[in-house]
Amino acid sequence: MMSNMYAIEVEDVKKVYRVGDEYVYAVNGISLKVKKGEFLCIMGASGSGKTTLLSLMGCLDKPTSGRVLIEGIDVSKLGERELTEIRRDKLGFIFQQYYLIPTLTAFENVELPMLLKGVPKKKREKRAMELLRIMGIEKAANRKPSELSGGMQQRVAIARALANNPSILLCDEPTGNLDTKSGKVVMDLIKEQNERGVTVVLVTHDPDISNYADRVVKIRDGKIVEVS
Repeated sequence: MMSNMYAIEVEDVKKVYRVGDEYVYAVNGISLKVKKGEFLCIMGASGSGKTTLLSLMGCLDKPTSGRVLIEGIDVSKLGERELTEIRRDKLGFIFQQYYLIPTLTAFENVELPMLLKGVPKKKREKRAMELLRIMGIEKAANRKPSELSGGMQQRVAIARALANNPSILLCDEPTGNLDTKSGKVVMDLIKEQNERGVTVVLVTHDPDISNYADRVVKIRDGKIVEVS
């Protein structure tokens, strides 16, 4: 099989931290391939290594050993500038904490990734409004994050993650801070993007959320224990 079938390839990856005199394996020899357009759910208890694995996939952290390939590119060979470009152009991130910039409006938060990429003003303003409309929150465009509910903040965060048309969406407990109703809205929006061809890798400990996925990988102690 050719490498370009895959959005993400993780090859015998280990991430080791030194804690005092001990070495702790957050990720311990994981190999995993995520097909383009797949919705993959990574499940595990707190401390199982799932968030560390997602950080490695998202080029936010480097493995101690092993390789991570994003659309066939071995990211371990890239410098910081090239990694920044991959994160900016190919990857979208959604976190449990929304990480919106409090001094910016919803609109400005969504516009920011395009500003950093150098997208012309008219084009990025049109795209930001279009994304807020898709998320059903265009009326909140001029509000600051503190004036929005948790569910609305997370929808702004999704719109921001989609600003540069990423081919891969990485989600870390995206409904963790939300009530059931808001959580469902957020999951439906993520699933909608997946149905449009975006690859989704989502980390959760909530079994209900795994129903959205094509495949579920369970992790314990930094290792894959089950794939379904």
